[in-house]
Amino acid sequence: MAQFVEFIGNNLVLAVMWVVTLGAIIMYHQRTGASSVGPHKAVALINRQDAVVVDVREKKEFDTGHIVDAINIPLAKLKQRITELQKHKEKPIVVVCKLGQQSGDAAKTLQEAGHEEVVKLSGGLTEWKAQSLPLVQK
Repeated sequence: MAQFVEFIGNNLVLAVMWVVTLGAIIMYHQRTGASSVGPHKAVALINRQDAVVVDVREKKEFDTGHIVDAINIPLAKLKQRITELQKHKEKPIVVVCKLGQQSGDAAKTLQEAGHEEVVKLSGGLTEWKAQSLPLVQK
């Protein structure tokens, strides 16, 4: 611990720049990222508010298992196929990917297209499976 304090004392400018950069990254993600919900909150949205689940994984992954009534639109094709979701503008949208990392980009795209209530599933389908929630398999 003494070495850490000594390092900061000797490299004050570097330490301050590191803290400022970390703060900027955190603020950026809070402003641009969609809010995330856990699997049980997602189930509540689906059951109580008739939320639409948009799965942004590739078709091959989608076919191995997906949430009931999920719409599969791969992330790479989301901008071209966004019109398919026009009829669901008034409903909340839950965006799902494999690990919860790609769903943030998809949620941002949907928000830019005019969908107001868009959330991402934190942990993605991996967390959904870990919670032993049901999947449809073809």
